[in-house]
Amino acid sequence: MEAFLSGHWLDILTTVLGLIYIWLEYRASIALWVVGIIMPALDIYLYWSHGLYGDAGMAFYYTLAAFYGFYVWKFKKTRKLKQELPIIHMPRRQYLPATVCFFLAWGAIYYILITWTNSTVPVLDSFTNALSFIGLWALARKYLEQWLFWMVVDVVCCMLYVQKGIPFKAGLYGLYVLIAIAGYYKWKKMTKITKYERV
Repeated sequence: MEAFLSGHWLDILTTVLGLIYIWLEYRASIALWVVGIIMPALDIYLYWSHGLYGDAGMAFYYTLAAFYGFYVWKFKKTRKLKQELPIIHMPRRQYLPATVCFFLAWGAIYYILITWTNSTVPVLDSFTNALSFIGLWALARKYLEQWLFWMVVDVVCCMLYVQKGIPFKAGLYGLYVLIAIAGYYKWKKMTKITKYERV
């Protein structure tokens, strides 16, 4: 048992932080961004040591992006009423740019993985990373649809982590799928129909 825990302590720690993070996200609490800085910083080493180079790079991006998310949630206001950003539907005009960015990111990350790493799962690793870029951006903007992006990411990541021998993280992402479903419906009830222009 001691050997098992010593070999998986970082997996366990980041899993606990991940549970705290998703709970805060479910509650739409700004504190999620604080955990969102600490957890991925630790994940960088965890993923790299298991050959998930794309995820390691994504964890680095998450760490930096969490600062952006905190800034947007804390300081960005609706232009007209200077209120906190409400939870809204992703504007239709954003779908095409988001889709283009997703495919460009997928292709770029895949190229990096097959060119400069010995990744054995470049297609799925790059897929989850590219979609995570979109998901994190949508979360920072408080778009309801961010939960749909995370559902897909979580299912694929769960399978990848089982394959790569990161059991606690795999279990966490399996739980993430269920929480993402619950979170979608909770945020849907909180969604506001608004025409406020964001700055």
